[in-house]
Amino acid sequence: MTTSQLSVPGFRAAAVEAAIKKPGRPDLGLIVAAAPAVAAGVFTTNRVKAAPVLLCQRRLRRGQAQAILVNSGNANACTGDAGLAAATDTTARVANLLGVPPGRVLPASTGVIGQPLPVDRMQAAIPALIDRLRPEGLADVAAAIMTTDTFPKTGVAKGMIDGLPITVAGIAKGAGMIHPNLATMLVFLLTDVNITAPALKTALRQGLASSFNRITVDGDTSTNDCVLVLASGAAGHFPISDVSSPAGKLFAALLTSVMADLATQVVRDGEGAAHVFKVIVTGAATPRQALLAARTVALSPLVKTAVAGNDANWGRIMAALGRAGIKMAPQKVDIFFGPHQVVSQGLGLGVAAEQAAQALMATGSFDLRLDLHMGTFTDYYLTCDLTAEYVHINADYRS
Repeated sequence: MTTSQLSVPGFRAAAVEAAIKKPGRPDLGLIVAAAPAVAAGVFTTNRVKAAPVLLCQRRLRRGQAQAILVNSGNANACTGDAGLAAATDTTARVANLLGVPPGRVLPASTGVIGQPLPVDRMQAAIPALIDRLRPEGLADVAAAIMTTDTFPKTGVAKGMIDGLPITVAGIAKGAGMIHPNLATMLVFLLTDVNITAPALKTALRQGLASSFNRITVDGDTSTNDCVLVLASGAAGHFPISDVSSPAGKLFAALLTSVMADLATQVVRDGEGAAHVFKVIVTGAATPRQALLAARTVALSPLVKTAVAGNDANWGRIMAALGRAGIKMAPQKVDIFFGPHQVVSQGLGLGVAAEQAAQALMATGSFDLRLDLHMGTFTDYYLTCDLTAEYVHINADYRS
């Protein structure tokens, strides 16, 4: 994807190095709308919320924003009143230089928890950040928000409304502490559609269900999670006020596709991950039981470590199902790795079946399908394996 493909009419972006954690890499980013944009967001469900989350939630109540200031290397979490003051002061400087009200600048941070935000270094870097704003700068911000990520995560989708082209683009940060609802993620979505704030919020929440709320890496959630979407209205079509309208459905589908793409990239970049697999549960007695079964298997450390070793150890899967709190009969369960069935009616199908499954696992990506034969409901989770590298990354994170 080129930087021009990632650009969205009505927005500019930039990134600079502010030496927030380690010198030699960009760590401060800015996204700016040419005019006040319609805005919506969702945030961490963790009861410990970082200062930028608290301030961002407060400012988004108006359903409008004009800029996002984001830093990596420091979470500005568990920093008390000083942390709130730091988020307020840095966004105020951006607002002053842009000539917009401070309440229209949304803060976001990611990095180490419990350390004071280096406000002086950020304030000193902000003028250069604003000078570098350009329509193609979103890719630079994607790189600046990386922490343990191994690659920047970007996505884009295009369509037509009323004969006019529209764009939805997004960037994401996330590799560890990934689990619904939300995770240690920063996600920024931009679009040029003309849409009301309630409709934008509805489209965002609809997209979450099949994207960021269906992925897990390690079962942890963070203090800083946020997904923000800004709509500039620059496409110029008739305003969307209902996501169930034809134009609303088209936009919602594009937004969901970008979110799903970014969510998949987050799992693929799971810290130390070598395999990405989707746990698909069919034949559950209720929708909630399908979700619980998929979540329990996707989160199981024993299942995830077996996958890391290309071991089709279906006994671990059965054990996870047995503690999922669902209605099940072991003698009815079928288990498939892709097209390869390894369990039929609760019994293993032998070495040859497992070898075929393990050959598929060695490719790095596969579907794990579990048929409970208890009903008609289906759900899924996208997850990754758990390797020794995950332990190494997190053991050394603050070093």
